[in-house]
Amino acid sequence: MPAGVEAPVEPGEPGEPVEFINLAVSGAQTRDVLERQLPAGLELRPDVVSVVVGVNDTLRCTFDIHAVAARLDTVYGAFAGQGAVLLTACLPDPGGTLGLPGVLARPLARRQRAVNAVVHALSERYGAVHLHAAEGAWLTDRAMWSADRLHPGERGHRQLAVRFHAVLAEAGLATGSAPSPEPEFPAPTTSASLWWLATAGTGWVARRCTDLLPQLLTLAADELRHRARGTSARLDLRASAAVSAALAALSVAERQPDAA
Repeated sequence: MPAGVEAPVEPGEPGEPVEFINLAVSGAQTRDVLERQLPAGLELRPDVVSVVVGVNDTLRCTFDIHAVAARLDTVYGAFAGQGAVLLTACLPDPGGTLGLPGVLARPLARRQRAVNAVVHALSERYGAVHLHAAEGAWLTDRAMWSADRLHPGERGHRQLAVRFHAVLAEAGLATGSAPSPEPEFPAPTTSASLWWLATAGTGWVARRCTDLLPQLLTLAADELRHRARGTSARLDLRASAAVSAALAALSVAERQPDAA
């Protein structure tokens, strides 16, 4: 799933065509959405905008939940301020979808839970239509995922579309028929998937080995030390405290202009 902003604009009357603009790009982080996609998205003045991002932030050694929260707050607030219907989603942890060993997957899962907690809180703050996509049987269905096991394939994207339509309909914002969950194109062949892994996939692994892997190994060692001492809960409490602090900092920043 390319991360970032997708904006259906100019819906007109029921039955009239909808213009769909996709600003999202593969590998985008919240910084990219804030600095590049947000200005372009605001110029479009969309009626509906989806902002789905966060997994790529967890896969970088620069991960900082305070920075993620601040960027998402700015992006959500800007679109909501224009009156757009904001669509958001919490996402599954990449360690689980990639099938990493538990000691490596748990730190990434903790990061993704932190991002999802921020997305939940800010979605409520800005009245977003939110899809909880971090759990469910679709996560373990191999047919839903592309060769990299990190991005949904066509069937997975259609599953997300079906679920988004359901929450929009529940909110009274979708009146048309639901999209089909069945793919329009045949699934990639095994040879095509292997070719991707041998070309683009190899490059992705190489980049993560120089970026994330050293830090992830440090986090895994910390995980093992806490497990040996029986203090693993401290890691979860530390992550929860960081989320609370990040959200509290946003509230303080909002009150400052009034106090001046």
